[in-house]
Amino acid sequence: MDAPHLLTSIIHTLPGGLLVTLGISLLSAVAGFVIGLLLCWMRCSPLCAAHAIAGVCISALRGIPILVVLLLLFYLPSAAGLEMPSVLAAVLALALNTGAFQAEILRAGFASIPRGQLEAAYALGLQDLRILRRILLPQVLGLTMPQLVNELIILVKNSSLISVIAVTELLRRSEQLVAVTYRPLEVYTATAILYLAANLFIAWSGNKIHQRLIAGRAG
Repeated sequence: MDAPHLLTSIIHTLPGGLLVTLGISLLSAVAGFVIGLLLCWMRCSPLCAAHAIAGVCISALRGIPILVVLLLLFYLPSAAGLEMPSVLAAVLALALNTGAFQAEILRAGFASIPRGQLEAAYALGLQDLRILRRILLPQVLGLTMPQLVNELIILVKNSSLISVIAVTELLRRSEQLVAVTYRPLEVYTATAILYLAANLFIAWSGNKIHQRLIAGRAG
């Protein structure tokens, strides 16, 4: 395939895969944040059982490779006669992995907030949910935003693994294009550039959000 046709094929094929990659990554990051918040709460709980369960879950999810978790989630339901959609398996695997890492990030953020703020909130008669939403979370997000953005960047890169279960994200689209064009060097170079551009944009956006959060706290 000549250069103009190759460039046209890349332009028509890879951006769609990048959108799938970003969509799955963002969805997994949000789900992972919810999982991380729950694990963080359990980890900080005075209940020994909750603390122990959270510790085991975090250690297991951080210690097992994402690819193994992905394959287990994709193939285990078939043992019970169920079919697991590949996109759902991808989101669950990525969310569980990033949730374990986000739990530790959030735990460090909560631990850095002075205990006096929590005591003052209770003295004013505020309920737990309102304290979390109005007082704790805004501060924790401001403190941990760089780490959470870094985790999202790692998640985008790890999403390339979901191509093994036929999710047509960026790497899968690249593989399909290579099979047609027989130009792996050019196609994978373009793929690398798209991954880099996406992660640079995420880093830039995260920095802007972090600055706004800091400015909001200062104001």
